Amino acid sequence: MAERQEVLRLRHRFGEDPEGPEEVTKRLRDLVLLPGFMCDQDLWTDMVPDLQKLGTLHYGNVYEDSTLDGMARRVLDSSPKRFVLVGFSMGGFVARVLCLMAPERVTGVAFVASSARGYSEEETERRKKGYGPGGRPPRATSRAPGLHPDRENDPVLIGRLRGMQQRLGREVRARQAALVRRDGYADLERIACPSLVVACRQDRLRSFAESERMARHLPSSSFSVIEACGHMAPLERPHELAAVLDHWITSHGL
Repeated sequence: MAERQEVLRLRHRFGEDPEGPEEVTKRLRDLVLLPGFMCDQDLWTDMVPDLQKLGTLHYGNVYEDSTLDGMARRVLDSSPKRFVLVGFSMGGFVARVLCLMAPERVTGVAFVASSARGYSEEETERRKKGYGPGGRPPRATSRAPGLHPDRENDPVLIGRLRGMQQRLGREVRARQAALVRRDGYADLERIACPSLVVACRQDRLRSFAESERMARHLPSSSFSVIEACGHMAPLERPHELAAVLDHWITSHGL
């Protein structure tokens, strides 16, 4: 990316390109977005105006496979040649696998409210039976523990969460719940591209320690915290999250 930016600057300097180098770089940059468990494209809706200023957006398909490898391959098959990768929650697990599968294609990777902690067989079985994140029994409450405590009863946010779940349906839920999530901290150490770990201060589904540990294991990592935010950062703090991604992408020349 740095070499390409220099070429663009020279072209602009000598009048060969009417756009400035920053505008051309944004036009050529691609971002691939990977959603979390039972989240569809609406997860990113409030971030789209800000993210489109950074480049062209692509939405990864994590709905037709029941393994992380399968999801990663499907995303790669439909993605541009080179791209910045953003994985939210479960999407971060997919992002980690994808980075190792095709490191030459990922210019940078951001892990948002994610983890590299392995899931026990018991946790996976409970997910298959319909238990929610954190071991929440199915239909146990109308609250949404994935949100900040002050928003867990917010009817608009709860409606959007339920809407995504209803659109994706039982088959997608069964596939995603069956994912085997092995400990991936050693894998993180093999990701050489610039990386960003974003933690949410009031996240009740991902411990702060998990996020900090991810950052420690990534060789070229940055670490950022979004305050007054639960797990669902793209819904709860879309502009703040977009600003964090913007600063990281532009400061690293991705």
